[in-house]
Amino acid sequence: MAAARALSCHGVTLRAGQRELVRSLDLAVQPGERWVVLGPNGAGKSSLLAVLAGVRCAHAGAVHLAGQDINRLDGMALAARRALLTDRWLDPFSATVLDTVLTARFRFGADAVHAAARARDALARLDCAGLPERDVRMLSRGERQRVALATALLQDTPLLLLDEPTAHQDPRHQALVFEQLAQLGARTIIATLHDINAAVRFATHVLLLSGQGPWQAGPADAVLTTTNLNALFGTRFGEVRAEGQRLFHLAA
Repeated sequence: MAAARALSCHGVTLRAGQRELVRSLDLAVQPGERWVVLGPNGAGKSSLLAVLAGVRCAHAGAVHLAGQDINRLDGMALAARRALLTDRWLDPFSATVLDTVLTARFRFGADAVHAAARARDALARLDCAGLPERDVRMLSRGERQRVALATALLQDTPLLLLDEPTAHQDPRHQALVFEQLAQLGARTIIATLHDINAAVRFATHVLLLSGQGPWQAGPADAVLTTTNLNALFGTRFGEVRAEGQRLFHLAA
């Protein structure tokens, strides 16, 4: 029997009020693939990610995680299958960075010493080695986003759903985030981005959302073209190659 897809969508439709954002999305994400979702502001990228995570309902269609209907999975089952990163954090009370990251280990039960070591290692890999004892509410936005990413990574799920994982990061930390994500091996990633050239370097597959219903999905090399980007963003793009790498730019 063939292995189950990491995630699949069947006829998923998403609306915002009377506006149709995504119409009848059919998507098959295989284990180990890295998908990037691109589209103009307000196209429904973050909303779709929430639907794929099971924290928001689609207006039509179905989502399956590893072959199981997402609506039939309880909170613990979802936590074992996918981690969700957003760039909107809720920190209603004081807590250390270490305790915040350790919330990712709740489903694993007691093993405080091992969990703390894992948490510190995850923080260190994201240039947050000096933060574990800091109050999470006192961090910069860039630091807080990397702490949130460390939390998602420590959840040890086969699927990572990442909403703008490089938000609030300077160029060095953007490169660091992508470097760490690229080392995750067989784990599957679906990430929303605004940086097209980052998508070129990182993605194996791309989903383009128009925000008006139509969408396009497939291998990154086939989907990321000047024709598609011109239509998606309503502006003119050019393409160049530098050191064998495709780069897109706004055309004059």
